[in-house]
Amino acid sequence: MSKNITIAVDAMGGDGSPKKIIDGIAHHNKNTKSIFYKIFGDKEKILSNLPSGLSKDVYEIFDTKNNVKGTDTPLEAAKRGKDTSMWLAIESVKNKKADAIISAGNTGALLVIAKLNLKMIENIDKPALSALWPNEKGMSVVLDLGANIECSDKNLIDFAVMGSSVFKSLYPNEIAKVALLNIGSEEMKGNEVIKETYQKLNRIKSSDYEFKGYIEGNNLMKGDVNVIVSDGFTGNIALKTAEGTANFITKELKKTFTNNIIGKLSGLINYFNFKKFKKRLDPRLYNGAIFIGLDSPVIKSHGATDYIGFSNSLSVCEKIVRGDLISKIKSNIA
Repeated sequence: MSKNITIAVDAMGGDGSPKKIIDGIAHHNKNTKSIFYKIFGDKEKILSNLPSGLSKDVYEIFDTKNNVKGTDTPLEAAKRGKDTSMWLAIESVKNKKADAIISAGNTGALLVIAKLNLKMIENIDKPALSALWPNEKGMSVVLDLGANIECSDKNLIDFAVMGSSVFKSLYPNEIAKVALLNIGSEEMKGNEVIKETYQKLNRIKSSDYEFKGYIEGNNLMKGDVNVIVSDGFTGNIALKTAEGTANFITKELKKTFTNNIIGKLSGLINYFNFKKFKKRLDPRLYNGAIFIGLDSPVIKSHGATDYIGFSNSLSVCEKIVRGDLISKIKSNIA
């Protein structure tokens, strides 16, 4: 029998909140019966959006009218007070009242407030933002996606260890295969930091992952590796490029199948194939980035996603808690 897990939810972050947050909780609850949701936000607004089918036994509302705004700088968010929904949700994890915290709110604010409340795992200097990407053979963990613009070789090695731990928490029966995102596959390519990281990772003999060397951007989706490491500047550009390309392809295919009678007929014939293709590229299915390096799980849902995307973020919370991610990182980093 699955153990009960408590997730602290910032209900006021992101577009369309708190409705999409509550709808996401209700959708997630349909598929799991061992999660308790601590919901932080404006109680009146939350209650007005609660569906009748959601049992009162699976949630508790913590009323606060104050919340971090999407336009706040990280410093402004921290100064806004300790009674914001984001701060209180993180504090509940700090006080061991919840196993993980999730927010669709301001990314910079979430990282800063989390760092103010939670400790770093020993021997890790910087937290990283990691997320899941689809590939031809399954899924990849990619990090850092924007938390750290500049990284040292030690940071990148830490990211390799933490990314492998994330992958093994989510997919315990698969082997973590690590690669460094670079401008070429040859040893002499790249800047000094990435070349030094390559040499050190090559010398490390780890039972937790296999080091596969460099990977170029055009091979990210092949699936030969499943843990892709970079600094936050490069990783964020790669993420946004992949998202934009997926949206472009989906829109262009839709145009092709709707702009004339031949296209419409072709679209009708290939309807199920197109639907399957579109689902494969649906970013909602891969929603849920993880701030790793902190001593408690902090999950960031995309602010613009809908309730389906938020529900998938809740599933990420559940998987990494059940997979004992923090303990894996602590053991592997040592």
